[in-house]
Amino acid sequence: MDALELDVALTADRRLVLTHDLTVSAVTSADTRPARPDDPHFPYVGKPINLLTLAQLRTLDVGTRLPRHPDDPFALTQVTLPETRMPTLGAVLGLVNAYEAESVRLHVELKSDPTRPELTPDPELFTELVVDELDRHGRLGNVAILSFDWRIIGHAAAMAPGTRRFALIELDTLHWHEDLGDDIPAAAREAGATTLSPEHVMVDEPLMERAAAAGLDVAVWTVNDPGLAARMLDLGVSGVVTDYPDRMRELWRERGLALPPRVEPLRPVGV
Repeated sequence: MDALELDVALTADRRLVLTHDLTVSAVTSADTRPARPDDPHFPYVGKPINLLTLAQLRTLDVGTRLPRHPDDPFALTQVTLPETRMPTLGAVLGLVNAYEAESVRLHVELKSDPTRPELTPDPELFTELVVDELDRHGRLGNVAILSFDWRIIGHAAAMAPGTRRFALIELDTLHWHEDLGDDIPAAAREAGATTLSPEHVMVDEPLMERAAAAGLDVAVWTVNDPGLAARMLDLGVSGVVTDYPDRMRELWRERGLALPPRVEPLRPVGV
């Protein structure tokens, strides 16, 4: 499967923005100015996304990279784009449509942590807002909805039963799910998932056998080494999530798997 993955969170004024974290990241964001004089929430870096409005978040420069450690694996491979503003989901969907890229599947992850309700929007409302935005842009037919919070997967199944729904799981979030038991794929199917998407360290033959019994595909994350990706394919996964799709092209070619056309950057790298 070929897709672009987006992470979405909800602001204080119910706007859907693209961000990986439920708080403003000190690694990928820098304050520039307050949205209004004497704003008590400024500086915004480190504050919860759901405490800030879109106007406040739009003052941030999110085209930066400020690694916490010198060996940050992304510091040397991600191109900074200074003065980039945090986009809304609607703006990105509009851009996709403007490029007539209807064939590109979007995987939209709804960021939610049920163990931290102070950072997390109501899952039903959050899901409804995302589904409505996707529907407004005609994207429900070629989208997957992802979340570690399986309450969202259930709401998505009820609101948009024709969508793909990926139940994300990792070792650190196993405790989020009551009565998960030993059969994680069966629990994911019961929650409303069409695909199980586990951390790669969880994937082995027993898990794959249980997923097959549950009728679920398995899309593994995050795999940046082609050798590890090859082992995952040998186990039978149907999708590999990676930060570096360019590293996977040769493996896909060797396996005779379909390759999307190479896309050239819209501007020269580093400019």
